[in-house]
Amino acid sequence: MACNITILGSGGFGLALAIMADNAGHHVTVWSAFSDEIETIKRTGGLKAKLPGVMVNKTINLTTDISCVNGKDIVILGIPSPFLRSVCEQAAPFMSKDTIIINTAKGLESDSLKTMCQVAKECFPDNHVAVLTGPSHAEEVARGIPTTVCTASRDREVSFYVQETLTNQTFRVYATDDVMGCEIGGSLKNVIALAAGVCDGRGLGDNTKAALMTRGIREISRLGIAMGAEEETFAGLSGIGVLIVTCCSMHSRNRRAGILIGKGVDPEEAVRQVGTVEGYTCTKNAYELAKRMNVEMPITTQLAKILFEGESARDAIRNLMGRPPKNETENDFLS
Repeated sequence: MACNITILGSGGFGLALAIMADNAGHHVTVWSAFSDEIETIKRTGGLKAKLPGVMVNKTINLTTDISCVNGKDIVILGIPSPFLRSVCEQAAPFMSKDTIIINTAKGLESDSLKTMCQVAKECFPDNHVAVLTGPSHAEEVARGIPTTVCTASRDREVSFYVQETLTNQTFRVYATDDVMGCEIGGSLKNVIALAAGVCDGRGLGDNTKAALMTRGIREISRLGIAMGAEEETFAGLSGIGVLIVTCCSMHSRNRRAGILIGKGVDPEEAVRQVGTVEGYTCTKNAYELAKRMNVEMPITTQLAKILFEGESARDAIRNLMGRPPKNETENDFLS
């Protein structure tokens, strides 16, 4: 059944979801705060800066009028995490109460350290909010390359509705009940991907990256569980799935920024060169959240010191390798 869908945000992933949903027969509108992006798509048929080599379907409506959310079956939030609250506040007066909100933003809000679904729910208290996450590079989703993701909501029927609506021949959606697990896994994978890029920039090997990813998912899951997530979630698409794709692909802006940092580029300059790097701010916020929750996250801690305290990658790696011996699964094995 065709649905009316508005996507807030004309970034790569927002446009990719728009193309995917339009191809599946839904009625799609894309909103952007930037009139130049909308005009570029209308004039050239695409947005090379965000989604190079991909044409945007002419049947997709394009607008800068935020009231386009009114009366829609689904509104998808494709806004970078630092700007999510402000855009949601703009959209709130026009949002219909029966519209389902789907968040795709990854990260933690600065200062409050809230997840993006928590932010969305504060802005739309009368609406059901779901999260959509998984190994899904925009460049591949837009081209119809087979992709699997998962969705979660506090209301299981909402999860099933999102699953049924968005699943098609190239985009398969699994449903889960673990909203917090999906959000923490989807957000903190960007932190580990930045660290993986640093290792690549330093010219380190497969052994190093395998260790980093394995221990990375371990500390992501520790924080998630402390916040109420289910452990098994981190073995799925929103855990190890997103971690693999983000740490290993050059589509990943987080990894690309990390490579520059590993080669000696100043972290702020690396982010400027790459563009939106969700893991940069998320590292600082995750570090603060880990301290607040009293959760040990050594990789996140060392990356935060590289990004914000001037520590060298060489010293960070030495610090990680020189930590006291541990049992792989028991925290108190040698205590």
